[in-house]
Amino acid sequence: MVLRRLAPAKINLSLHVGPKQADGYHPVCSLMIFADVGDELSLTPGAPMGLTVGGPFGGALSDGGDNLVARARDLFLERFGRASEPFGLTLDKRLPVAAGLGGGSADAATTLQLLASHNGVDASHPDLDAMARILGVDVAACLASRTVIAEGRGDDLSPAPAMPVLDAVLVNPGAPSSTAAVYGAFDDHPAGPGADRPVLPPNLTSARRAAAVFAHLRNDLEAPALALQPLIGEALRALADQPETLLARMSGSGATSFALVETAADAGRLAERLVAAHPTWWVRPCRLGAR
Repeated sequence: MVLRRLAPAKINLSLHVGPKQADGYHPVCSLMIFADVGDELSLTPGAPMGLTVGGPFGGALSDGGDNLVARARDLFLERFGRASEPFGLTLDKRLPVAAGLGGGSADAATTLQLLASHNGVDASHPDLDAMARILGVDVAACLASRTVIAEGRGDDLSPAPAMPVLDAVLVNPGAPSSTAAVYGAFDDHPAGPGADRPVLPPNLTSARRAAAVFAHLRNDLEAPALALQPLIGEALRALADQPETLLARMSGSGATSFALVETAADAGRLAERLVAAHPTWWVRPCRLGAR
């Protein structure tokens, strides 16, 4: 039986960034949440060993050993050994690449989850978390796909305030945003108080209350990303100008932005209007924190 699993998109509701350290990393403090949209991974028992990459954004990825899915598979097999029969992996790449949605990290985490299920390894096995941290700083958070506060390099995880499921619209204007280039621009003109941890209420009781609290937080990479890719600013303005929008902000290092809205109906209306006005943009209504 083919095993299928969603690799949920990661959204940075906030991203506070400090200056680059001697080890080359920037300390961060980010409130991270996961959407009910993403890539899809499937595992086919008995198929030839290999990785097939498809989907609307599959052409931008390699299906070789440098793909994070292939690296996650090889790391898992090195630790737990090969299954009794061969298997094939398929990545249906539905998220834009270089989009600030943690797509590669989510794909790697979901690969570990699929292989654990296929091989009878408990989902809470500590080696899965250890492998996730080897694969990348966001992979550990993606492994659980729960709302967290991520600090340090991004893999020091702690519980986030309780909050309702949030309706949202994701928008990518079709322009990739290089994480390395955005951090380089940030280093040229650092701003803000650094990777400060905000004081948050323990419970956010509504979408409107959550948006009001998040409005006092920041994404410190937003300004350098907009300077490098003005289309991000166009998408942000398009979101901010809508009557349904409670908060508009860029996710990660871009180029995807999000709008928080009050209801799923609001998200649907907003997405429909944006698709009509910008037919070349990638636009998706979604729910955040539903997993």
